[in-house]
Amino acid sequence: MHLSEAEFEELMGRLLEFITHEVIPAEDLKAAHDQARLRETINALRLRAQALGLAPPRLSIELGGLGLSWTHCCVFFEEVGRSFLGPGALNCAPPVQPDVAALDQLASPAQRQRYLEPLARGEISSCFAMTEPAPGVGSDPRMILSTATRQADKWVLNGHKWFITGALKADFAIVVARSEAGPSWFLVDSKTPGYRVVRDIPTMEPFSLGGHAEIELKNCIVDADALIGIEGQGLAHAQLRLEGARLFHCMRFLGLASRAMSLAQAYALERESFGARLSQHQMVQAMVADAHIDLYAARLMTRDVARIMDSGKPIRHESSMAKVFVSEAVNRVADNAVQMTGAWGISEDGPLSMILRQLRPFRIYDGASEVHRAAIAKRVFQKNLHP
Repeated sequence: MHLSEAEFEELMGRLLEFITHEVIPAEDLKAAHDQARLRETINALRLRAQALGLAPPRLSIELGGLGLSWTHCCVFFEEVGRSFLGPGALNCAPPVQPDVAALDQLASPAQRQRYLEPLARGEISSCFAMTEPAPGVGSDPRMILSTATRQADKWVLNGHKWFITGALKADFAIVVARSEAGPSWFLVDSKTPGYRVVRDIPTMEPFSLGGHAEIELKNCIVDADALIGIEGQGLAHAQLRLEGARLFHCMRFLGLASRAMSLAQAYALERESFGARLSQHQMVQAMVADAHIDLYAARLMTRDVARIMDSGKPIRHESSMAKVFVSEAVNRVADNAVQMTGAWGISEDGPLSMILRQLRPFRIYDGASEVHRAAIAKRVFQKNLHP
């Protein structure tokens, strides 16, 4: 959708009011790990968002979204990301957002009707089952051990997945398994015999709707039409999914980091120590300055990648650089916010400690910083890229 600047400003005004006055107040820090409470709260907020005409920003209008450009999404999704509950309230939290984006490009007409369309409407939920325990796939996607064996008009899936975001509540999974042609994607209903959620794996993150589960696939039989896209192209499909997902993470976590520093600045303006307000101490001023520099640079990188995506050009190199920088920058900002606020910052009387815990895994998710740095350097030398 092409919006005029006036139309986009009006949309952002509605979103700001919703996030500030309805979504953030709905955060119950004591219920941050209560799946039932989280689901109830998210469902109520989704109904309210729909009534306000707020929808997933990147999702096409045909599927019920706003159809915004990537550039507009940067502004929109950063505001959504100021709240732990914001992405869920607009049905664009991971893994749903990247799953919808991938299925929109890869699903067959029948798969679109059965899975994509109800997923986009928020009627069902999904998970992306790729990661495996050692020696299976982690940061190296070539290490997939799960198998998909063709038997007549069926596929038989066997494997062990873990840290699968959203799997506790997922109605179906996109399972990555190795067939004779190579890694491939399969749609698996969560009630399919042989598909079992073993447990939720507790992590440091609060407000993780759907958890991070361990899944067992034992002689799990699905129809031939469960294959997504082209057999053997699972890694290419994963790259397609991950590039947009990384950018959305950058956007939403910029929102959380900005909120953390805003809270810390307000604290520093009021709290007195050693005969002066914290805001008057040079060490605190340096932390605030560094945070603003980090956020400014991180926004510019994110928006530049969005600009390239809007032009239709490849972003693999740029998205890797942005992912590394933004993931580390938002962690520096949140860490400084906690440091500035002392005991209150590390407590759960306020949201800062939870923001820090929410942001820390971003340096690992969707490719660890070390893996991206290695890939960046490899491309630089192979293609003789100039700084």
